[in-house]
Amino acid sequence: MTREAIQSRYRALRAINIAHHSAVLRHLSRAALMKEARSLGLVRGQTLVADSEDELTLAFDLAIYTARPGRSRALDRYARAARLTAGSDEARVLDAMRAARFSIWRIERKHETAGLIVSDLLRETEGWLMDEGLEANAEAGWAFAMRLCQPDAFLMTSGVVVPVDREILEEVADQTTGYGFATVAEAADDPRFAAALYRAAVTSGVMEAGTSE
Repeated sequence: MTREAIQSRYRALRAINIAHHSAVLRHLSRAALMKEARSLGLVRGQTLVADSEDELTLAFDLAIYTARPGRSRALDRYARAARLTAGSDEARVLDAMRAARFSIWRIERKHETAGLIVSDLLRETEGWLMDEGLEANAEAGWAFAMRLCQPDAFLMTSGVVVPVDREILEEVADQTTGYGFATVAEAADDPRFAAALYRAAVTSGVMEAGTSE
């Protein structure tokens, strides 16, 4: 496919992804959102308080893509209610969102046609990422925490992108001590790891500049 064809396909799937994110909010309770926001230090009394929209997006990410033990995810409740046509792009994107992977990813290089090649540093795999903002601005070697989904041959971001540095990683290590993760790959699959990293990002102030697409 040409660069133009890939970009056109990506933009169509991104539009569906955005629509799903908007629709899933109907299946998300304020109590659930406030609980996640409070865990990130974004609540004062009964009021959401954040220094940037991206900090709030961290709370929405946890409330949509994860659930406390014994509870269902808002994303899965939305999927049951949506009744999408099997095989449609809408169903393809939603399925990909439900299987999205959270990890720390490193920009390796530009893809030969469009997008970027990224490494999943916790699972030791590589993938092709389409994200026009990152392609235009990110440099090889930069590391980010992201939740990526794969609705086509390429990966897409699902929400906010969190710059990662040594200070954040050290804070996450301190927070997750005692969680009993056998491997870093196991940590990546545990919602508590994403929550710990988001807390560290809020504490460090890296989200104040705004990094989501």
